[in-house]
Order: sequence, then C-alpha cells, then structure tokens
Amino acid sequence: MTDQRDEERGGCRPENPCTCSVEGIVTVDGRGQMVLPKELRERAGISPGDRFAVIFSETEGSVCCITLIRKECLDRSISSLVHTVHEKIRSGESR
Repeated sequence: MTDQRDEERGGCRPENPCTCSVEGIVTVDGRGQMVLPKELRERAGISPGDRFAVIFSETEGSVCCITLIRKECLDRSISSLVHTVHEKIRSGESR
C-alpha cells in the first residue's frame, strides 16, 4: 500500500537514490528511549504511530550503525524483490 505522504516526499523508490547526512544527535534516556527532535520529525514527515523497521550494521561484531526504514518503503522493496525473483523463476533464468 502506498503512503500518500511518502509519494509527496518522492522517497522510497529505487529511482530516487538516497544521500546521507548527520542531522542531529539524540541521547538515550534511563528507560532506553530516544527522542527525535521536532525539527527532524517535521523534516522527515514522521507522525505519531508511524512504523519503522530497525536495521543494524555491524563491524567486527559490534553494531556501528542503526538505520530506520519506513515500513511502507520496506514493504515496497520486498514486493519488488519478490516480483523480480518470481519473474526469473517463470522465465527459467537461474541466478
């Protein structure tokens, strides 16, 4: 399902490659929670109830990067991948 806000932002599509930048610093509180500053939430279009997949990147056994991916973006990426695999199977293509 397509999120209208996502379409308006133009994100979550393979034809729109991402760039990365440091936008802020957050602190983990005693309960293990982090608060994204209002400016970051507004810029990213994050609203209460939005859902994200949490992806860890590791180097030498230690987590070095935590990435948040909108659930809708992940759903589309997985659907696209599965569609590609099905097409290859149907065409008899191997690897």
